Parts: sequence; C-alpha cells; structure tokens
Amino acid sequence: MNPAVTSFRNGDQDEGSPVGAEQTLVDLARGGDLEAFETLYRRHVGRTYALALRMTADVREAEEATQDVWVRVWERLDSFEGRSAFTTWLQRLGVNLLLDRQRRRRRMKDRSEPLNHPDMRDRFQAPESTGDRLDLERALADLPEGARTMFILHEIEGFKCREVAEATGTAVGTVKAQLHRARMLLREALT
Repeated sequence: MNPAVTSFRNGDQDEGSPVGAEQTLVDLARGGDLEAFETLYRRHVGRTYALALRMTADVREAEEATQDVWVRVWERLDSFEGRSAFTTWLQRLGVNLLLDRQRRRRRMKDRSEPLNHPDMRDRFQAPESTGDRLDLERALADLPEGARTMFILHEIEGFKCREVAEATGTAVGTVKAQLHRARMLLREALT
C-alpha cells in the first residue's frame, strides 16, 4: 500500500492543509494510483450520490448516475487543473453529467412514449416515520423536473441564478420563475 495514501486515509495532513492533501491524492490518482483514486471516491461518493438522488428523484437512476460521474472523474482527472478545489470541480462535472442525462432521457421519452403514458420509474419513497428531512426530500422528488433541477442547483448546491442558467441552457428569468414555482410547490407540500 502506498504510504502517502495510507497517511491520507488515516486523516493525516502531511501536506500542511486538507486542500494540499486532496491535491496530492489527485496527483497520485492521475499517475494511475488506484488506492489514491479509491480514497477520493470514498471521501466524495456520498455527496455525489446525494446530488444525483435529489436531481433524479429515483434511487436506481441516482446509483447509475453516481457510477457514471465517477467513471467520468477517472477519465477526466487529467483535466483537473487545480484552479479550484477538487470538490468544486467534482460538483461541476457531476451537475453537467446529470443535466446531460436529463436531456437525453427527455429526448428518448419524447421519441418512445405517447404523451399521456404515465412514467413508470420507481420514485424515491422514504418511510413516513423519519421526520421533516424526509418530508422535504419527498416533496423535492415530487416537484416537476425543471423546478426541481433549478431549486437543487440554486438552493442546495449554491449556484447563482446566472450559473444555473448557463449550466441548463435557459434564461435567467426562466431560472427565477422555476425557483419561485418550486418554492411555492414546496411550501404547499410541506404545510
């Protein structure tokens, strides 16, 4: 086992800062060190999955999307230039991949399903007894796709309206309208 990776797995920060430690792991993974990549994966897969689940509102699709994101991370690790934190780069890569998946799914659905055919995908269904957080997650899952995407990117992931507009290829006004719609529907669902 690589001693540097072992050190990072144990929480040691020999590089002087968590950012330096993260960069060292990225550098090792770029060089083909699978242990370093596995450490990055273990540190960040939970956040990747949470983002995917919120955006897709489907457990199976979120699992597939999470795998796709991490395959893409492996393929594009060389493109990480270190101008931002690895987590920022990972978040952008994940959001872009998830938005591409949504677009692809919509195109396929338009081609293959009649307009009145109900969507048969399993939706995220949390047990009733787990409290307000799961009520919010359920309410998010029930939002229309556009409103859910805008709300998650802006309110949960912290993107500015302009950034959401750029990422989704929509106008800033549309983003704001979808955010307003999402807030109103969430308020209604949670009261």
